[in-house]
Amino acid sequence: DDAFLVPLDAKERPILLEIIEDRHDRKSIVMASQLPVENWYDAIGDQAVADAVLDRIVHSSHRIELFGESIRKMKAKK
Repeated sequence: DDAFLVPLDAKERPILLEIIEDRHDRKSIVMASQLPVENWYDAIGDQAVADAVLDRIVHSSHRIELFGESIRKMKAKK
């Protein structure tokens, strides 16, 4: 949930890559982020790791993009 809202640090990058590699083509991965996919490179921070992660996630994914006002904001108005 809320993937990549805070940029990854040097310790987190290899952990993310290992998780993605272990699950790629074998298990499902569900990721949710308010950050558009095109901004994930900057959030991951390392070009090589970002290429590896995004190649495995983006090219074999089913993306659902939601638009509109936040549900939390809508509920708070009631």
